[in-house]
Amino acid sequence: MEYGVFLKEPHINTSIYKKALESNISMTGTNVDFILEGVNKYLMSLAKEQIRLAFEQSEKEVQDLHQRTKEGIETARLNGKQIGQKQEAKLTTKKSIEAKKQIQKHSKDFNGTLSDTDCMKLIGLARNTFYKYKRELKAE
Repeated sequence: MEYGVFLKEPHINTSIYKKALESNISMTGTNVDFILEGVNKYLMSLAKEQIRLAFEQSEKEVQDLHQRTKEGIETARLNGKQIGQKQEAKLTTKKSIEAKKQIQKHSKDFNGTLSDTDCMKLIGLARNTFYKYKRELKAE
């Protein structure tokens, strides 16, 4: 039995839809074809309805997950847990340490010879990152 991988729901069998698209009941060339045509349309409709229900179920799961996540974060906050990084916390990385050394060495503000723009280009920092590091250096 083939299941919709994207849904991960064993009770929803998307192979029915695939079979309905590929294999209709063959016509006989008689008046029975009117009945067979109706059966083919019914099977196609049934398969489409199953897919619709599958997507509704998956959407409901996503909404439930979002709700549970919100509730979990709120519960943690009420229990005094820190959510996210603290406001005053500074993240120190190898890149930031090296960049700050370069800023101190080359920037006019720290007895260097380069303007801010030239310093950014030399070090390879984005504008906001450069000024953030510079502010942090001045605060030290």
